[in-house]
Amino acid sequence: MSDAIKHECGISLIRLLKPLEYYKEKYGTAFYGVNKMYLMMEKQHNRGQDGAGFASIKLDMEPGERYMSRVRSIAQQPIQDIFAQINDRINTTLLEHPEYQDDVAQQKKHIPYIGEVLLGHVRYGTFGKNSIESVHPFLRQNNWMHRNLIVAGNFNMTNVHELFDNLIRIGQHPKELADTVTVMEKIGHFLDDAVAKLYKQIKKEGFSKREASPIIAERLNVAKILRKAAKNFDGGYAMAGLLGHGDSFVLRDPSGIRPTYFYQDDEVVAIASERPAIQTVFNVRYEDIQELDPGKAIIIKKNGEVMLKQILEPKERKACSFERIYFSRGSDKEIYQERKELGKLLYPQILKSIDGDIKNTVFSYIPNTAETSFYGMVKEAQNDLNRQKEKQILAIGSKITSEELHAILEVRPRIEKVAIKDAKLRTFITQDSSRDDLVAHVYDISYGSVKEGDNLVIIDDSIVRGTTLKKSILGILDRLLPKKIIVVSSAPQIRYPDCYGIDMAKLEDFIAFRAALALHQEKNTMHLVEEIYKKCLDQVSNPDSDIINYVKEFYTPFTTEEISKKIGELLCPDGIKAEVEIIYQTVESLHQACPKNLGDWYFTGDYPTPGGNRVVNRAFINFFEGKNQRAY
Repeated sequence: MSDAIKHECGISLIRLLKPLEYYKEKYGTAFYGVNKMYLMMEKQHNRGQDGAGFASIKLDMEPGERYMSRVRSIAQQPIQDIFAQINDRINTTLLEHPEYQDDVAQQKKHIPYIGEVLLGHVRYGTFGKNSIESVHPFLRQNNWMHRNLIVAGNFNMTNVHELFDNLIRIGQHPKELADTVTVMEKIGHFLDDAVAKLYKQIKKEGFSKREASPIIAERLNVAKILRKAAKNFDGGYAMAGLLGHGDSFVLRDPSGIRPTYFYQDDEVVAIASERPAIQTVFNVRYEDIQELDPGKAIIIKKNGEVMLKQILEPKERKACSFERIYFSRGSDKEIYQERKELGKLLYPQILKSIDGDIKNTVFSYIPNTAETSFYGMVKEAQNDLNRQKEKQILAIGSKITSEELHAILEVRPRIEKVAIKDAKLRTFITQDSSRDDLVAHVYDISYGSVKEGDNLVIIDDSIVRGTTLKKSILGILDRLLPKKIIVVSSAPQIRYPDCYGIDMAKLEDFIAFRAALALHQEKNTMHLVEEIYKKCLDQVSNPDSDIINYVKEFYTPFTTEEISKKIGELLCPDGIKAEVEIIYQTVESLHQACPKNLGDWYFTGDYPTPGGNRVVNRAFINFFEGKNQRAY
């Protein structure tokens, strides 16, 4: 993606189902789980670079022995920093106590982080500052083992203020207004309540206070706690939690917005935001990894029992399509094919744009994430050309000469690596003009890859703000002297903010919004913009369920083609010689390519939860009032 937008977070949960001695004997180390967690987090590094965190629970520790550990980092390479710290603690302990080298029981007792239940998180911040206090996992501590709660997630709540107020009404005093803290305290409240009720019941049955503890662990109904806690959650989420005694869970939102996958065998349960992370780290087949259904939780009890429980009534499935277009790793079997299909489905629009002139057209892509869509686009160009060749040859028939045959067959799509992304340049000069000059050199070109007067088709996976296109890419491509530059987006026009985990919060950031605004100004329809503002303002005090997304009316007067044309004008740098055209994927083709992930609210404004409509209207109010702030 030429315009970097922040990703959502990634989670990893590993539950070892055998004693640590088993892994020492089979794999040569009791640190098997820690090693696998490092790989799981690195394989999801694409999902977040603001920070990373790791937590573990040791089962069946004696009173006074440490059974919970947590480490977090906001270093430049946070995952490596975390595991360097862990490795240092392990090596230091083993150097000081060489007798622990082959004694797994002593390693478990004296070395932190080595446990049977492990939770990892990679973070991109969408709520709160990028400080160590904002990094997951979050920890809620208590002297009662069962009331200790560790939470990490890939989520954003649209109704965090409502959830915060609910906590206050039930007598809590949350330490800050942040969705992670609020969610953790909500789960923690019902966890406390469940433990207290169980303790009271077990005492009535004649058990001593000490005898009650393992019985509470056995009887604790995690699904019931989650049903109560998640009742009013409005957002997209994959939420993971560990309880101090060893129960663990991952809960997915009822619309399936955020992705969650899991794998289980007799040694391990592994859960992650992306399927390839599990597939690669544990070397298992694609078919052996399951997707967690919307509204369900996978719950792993302390005794190793694994349950799938329906926590919330599933809604219409609206899994995030941006996961398929860009965020998730393209090594996933399904995603790889879907991205190729996205490229393929764009080809008819491209062919129209170049007037069918394949011979004088060069095809390329914006490195590196658009590469897979590029393969699909080029393959379709080859297939279309082959169909044309077949018709030409059949039309001439048996009288065709070798020269004619050669002339027909030698025409093929011209494929070049035109754009090259340099190492990130640091804009160390503060003046705007100097900074823009540096930004213009983020990309370089392969000189000689395009002949003067050629068409140049270059595919990107999405065009969000268009800043890099305007300030860098288009200007440097123009140096090759093409007749026409066609920039193709494998995603449709991004028109609305995301509020479920991707950091796209402000309408005026989107080039599609700015293009529609420019059209309103040109056509003297700014009174419609003010009317939309008033409609949004009139329903501020309405409950979420009654709010309508009036921002859709902002785009209604214009066709998609009109907006795309205006985007091309806005992004065209001064002095550029080539004609510039912007082509976007259609929403219909997006759904055709990604049939299981129909979440498209950032393109269509059709939000899967009521809170989404409140967010988009608030974003429009902020824009109209000139407030440069988030809508959630």
